[in-house]
Amino acid sequence: MSTYFISAIDTDAGKTVITGLLGRYLKSIGKDVITMKMSQTGCPEYSEDIENHRKIMGMPMLGIDLKGETCPYLFKFPASPHLAAEMECVRIDEDVILQAIKGIEMQYKEVLVEGVGGLMVPINDEVMVVDFVEQNQLPVILVTSGRLGSINHTLLSLEVMKKRNIPVYGVIYNHYPITAPEITADSAKVIKSHLKKYYPNALWGEVPVVENMEEIPALELEEGWF
Repeated sequence: MSTYFISAIDTDAGKTVITGLLGRYLKSIGKDVITMKMSQTGCPEYSEDIENHRKIMGMPMLGIDLKGETCPYLFKFPASPHLAAEMECVRIDEDVILQAIKGIEMQYKEVLVEGVGGLMVPINDEVMVVDFVEQNQLPVILVTSGRLGSINHTLLSLEVMKKRNIPVYGVIYNHYPITAPEITADSAKVIKSHLKKYYPNALWGEVPVVENMEEIPALELEEGWF
């Protein structure tokens, strides 16, 4: 059994798509895999991110999705989870999230847990995403890109995880949004170089640009993933 935590350098970095792509890849090589979401806001009935995972994986929504087992907290207002929860007089309990993960681990051998925003996003008034990951020693797959500021945000994320002894399984470089070739090449080179300094055994992957925007890209993963 293996559980991975998919985080990112910021919101809108591509976590949802990449979690779905990782699920599709694992499914294609015969793994018994499912995806989860810690919590989601702006969704009154069910997790739209989970729905996107399933579409990318070529699957329908499952019973466990519709029952909320793969996304234990859902809030109507589109804001940070702690704020959206407060607006509904709810406190997100990290133990509830952990028990949801453990429940899914009993049903699937490979579990991909998509986080919320970046590592320093509050879950409640005491616990941030990074605290949850550290406490449970979940190996992280970090999503980054070539957009302006990504080098800074990526290296800060790696530094925080290194200081907290959080295992990093790999980094996936998302080529969206598309940047100038010079920027893309340089940011990938810098991030990859520092990744190896912080985590020599961490793996590298990329989401390439596809010509048809309706086409779902295939991950480009170096040897050793999964």
